[in-house]
Amino acid sequence: MRGVRLPLAVAVLVGPMACSGAAPPQESAPPRNQQVTDPVVPTACVPSTTTLPVAGRPSPYDSVDVRVGSRTARICYGRPSMKNRQVFGGLVPFDTLWRTGANEPTIIHLPFNAQIAGLTVPAGSYSLYTIPKQSGDWTLIVNRSTSQWGHPNSYTEAVKAQELGRAPVRAEQINSPVEQFTIRSESTGSDRADIVLEWERTRVRIPIRAS
Repeated sequence: MRGVRLPLAVAVLVGPMACSGAAPPQESAPPRNQQVTDPVVPTACVPSTTTLPVAGRPSPYDSVDVRVGSRTARICYGRPSMKNRQVFGGLVPFDTLWRTGANEPTIIHLPFNAQIAGLTVPAGSYSLYTIPKQSGDWTLIVNRSTSQWGHPNSYTEAVKAQELGRAPVRAEQINSPVEQFTIRSESTGSDRADIVLEWERTRVRIPIRAS
């Protein structure tokens, strides 16, 4: 049988198809200098309960912005006062879950991924609990649940199941007493800071770093 000659144009088209082992087309590379935006996380301080109006609270509901490099987190918390009471080891027992403030648990609104006391914390809103110690490090608890009341009795098994993690944080004694519980921040580098808790004669530092 005589072979069939294909026209040159057809041969050119068929040739690459015959070599079907060729790699599939590659996706185009992402554009250079593409801007990466952080997730949108609401940062308004809105108490979880409607039964206790914000106005006139004995422990005012307050907030503080925490600058971490070019990013900003917000902490919302109740601010109790000493009022001639023993705080740690008295009003706030040692080795017991504390809401890190008054009324609702303290809440951090985090519009960027971060490391908090060594815990990997994705962008979002979290409650911050602590366990005070008479000596040595305190324990920080980061919890995904933010709608519960702050009393330890409200820390049910369902709430505990929402824990992102626990980590030790450094506590130290200070000379001058702080009358009203205060949370503030101190920059410790271009992409990191300390969340500082101060009350009575105790200061606790919680390191936070953007990631």
